[in-house]
Amino acid sequence: SPPQALSMNELQEITDEISKLSIAHEIVLNGDFKLQMVNFSPHSLENRVKETLHKAFWDSLKEQISASPPDYTQAIQLLQEIKEALLSLLLPRHNQLRSQIEEALDMELIRQEAEHGALDIRGLTMYILGTMAMLCAPVRDEEVRGLQSLTDPAQLLREIFRVLDLMKMDMLNFTIQSLRPHLQDHSIQYERKKFQELLDKLPNSLDHTTEWLRKAAAEVSASFSQSQPHPAVSSSPAAPLQGAASGSTTMPSLMSVLNQGYMNLLCWEPGQKEYPETLLMDQARLQEVQAQVNQLTIIAAVLLVTSGMCGSTLFGSPGFVARLKLVTKVLLEGLSCTRYEEALQDISDQVLQEISRTLSQLGYPAFTSDKCASLKGQIKSIADKSNAVRHIIEQRIHLFLSLFISPDGRNSQKDFPKGLDAIREELQEVGRRFRSVIHHNR
Repeated sequence: SPPQALSMNELQEITDEISKLSIAHEIVLNGDFKLQMVNFSPHSLENRVKETLHKAFWDSLKEQISASPPDYTQAIQLLQEIKEALLSLLLPRHNQLRSQIEEALDMELIRQEAEHGALDIRGLTMYILGTMAMLCAPVRDEEVRGLQSLTDPAQLLREIFRVLDLMKMDMLNFTIQSLRPHLQDHSIQYERKKFQELLDKLPNSLDHTTEWLRKAAAEVSASFSQSQPHPAVSSSPAAPLQGAASGSTTMPSLMSVLNQGYMNLLCWEPGQKEYPETLLMDQARLQEVQAQVNQLTIIAAVLLVTSGMCGSTLFGSPGFVARLKLVTKVLLEGLSCTRYEEALQDISDQVLQEISRTLSQLGYPAFTSDKCASLKGQIKSIADKSNAVRHIIEQRIHLFLSLFISPDGRNSQKDFPKGLDAIREELQEVGRRFRSVIHHNR
């Protein structure tokens, strides 16, 4: 059917639903998730506009309060906003404190006092600071105490607003932490329900997911056909092909197709095709895992090539492998795959320096120039994706991760791939992160 035309209200509603879904998803999967204040770059246009407008507002307030007689119109509006902010920080059990704030910041009384020239701004701000001290998180104690030394009413009100904004962010993050266990218990059902609602409104919104699964299905089916010459003797987990003419026709399990799709994400080429819609909320997480897998592949390949050239005596020297791993990791940090070639040039130089230093410490003769050139060439050739050592390492890492994300993946650590012991700890950590995302999505 042709795409359905949506009104602006419907589009806004869908956008809001996606936003809620994304936040709930992030809270569940990211244990460190916190809301942050928006901070513009100091030299950005947005920051210059913001600073200009804020300065104009607070300068105007200072002039009004300093006038004779003082004009408290803006100040009263700010006190009203401060009162609302304080009340928003209260928990349901804070009934007595709520009554005290309502009484101390009685806006009708404050307006009458201002009209009669009897408004005590200093007294009100001191009460506000005392209330903030009771409500703030311990991390804000020092900032609240620092406000008590300010004597300029306009500056004090400005700083009160700044710290109140931080306190509101603290309260939001406290609420998020409190909600996380509840969300974790119900996140799957919630996301299924919300996603179905979105799908009902946008029925043609799964094209890229469909393409992703079709590709995975084709790959698994091809592999399945090669490993199963005759369906009748198949011993692999398989499901009957629904609607097939022959009862003996079998196909790979749906789980194997889905897992193949997840593994394909580790080889995703950016910019060439669109990410599956069902995984957009985890795209950044999965791409980070992909980058870490690529980095570990290079590290393990460098170590394997170096080990073959150095021999067990040198490679077994205390701290030698750790130093090679560290220097390789540092030089690869933050680089895309397209820049591995230049990084491996530097890595080969550093590896040879480390070898020379360790050989000297152990009293062994230095490598010949031919041996150095050979090792350097082998390390630089790892930049080629078709490099035999790199290809083998990549296959072993992907096999390990494919077992790691399977339903009984915890048993995958019993048979750790050969040649990867040097990156065991890092690979297992990447596996845990990958499995967490995949388990939730699956």
